[in-house]
Amino acid sequence: MPTLESLSFEDIEVGQSLRMSRTVTEDMVRLFAAASGDINPVHLDDDFAATTPFKGRIAHGMLTAGFISAAIAGGLPGPGSVYVSQELRFDRPVRVGDTITVELTVQEKIPGKNHVLLKTVARNQNNKTVVAGVATVLPPPLRARIEQPEEPRFLPG
Repeated sequence: MPTLESLSFEDIEVGQSLRMSRTVTEDMVRLFAAASGDINPVHLDDDFAATTPFKGRIAHGMLTAGFISAAIAGGLPGPGSVYVSQELRFDRPVRVGDTITVELTVQEKIPGKNHVLLKTVARNQNNKTVVAGVATVLPPPLRARIEQPEEPRFLPG
């Protein structure tokens, strides 16, 4: 069974980085719309989206931002991390079929608060930045290793 490992504040070093990739699927876009309530037709309706400057459907920006959250929770600092804040800039649209690679890089450690500042960049399969920003994260108090939970699967209906 795969495991996830978390790093405590003391374990983290400035310059440390992590990369994780995911491919955007139709199910992801539809499930995000259902979970968030964001049913903007630019995400869900081909005919409407064709009339927009994007000339087709795009994934929710916050779905892509969710990939950043997944990289934080799944790798740096890992399980038990608490997202304190995130600044985001959306540079390019993401579409179904795009493979997004998130890169996290430790920029700064803030002693006293035990916060870590992470540079967050998400790039598409053409190495073009789609989302960038800075996250403030509170790592878990102790280093830990846990069994990786199974990713939830949802059935239509």
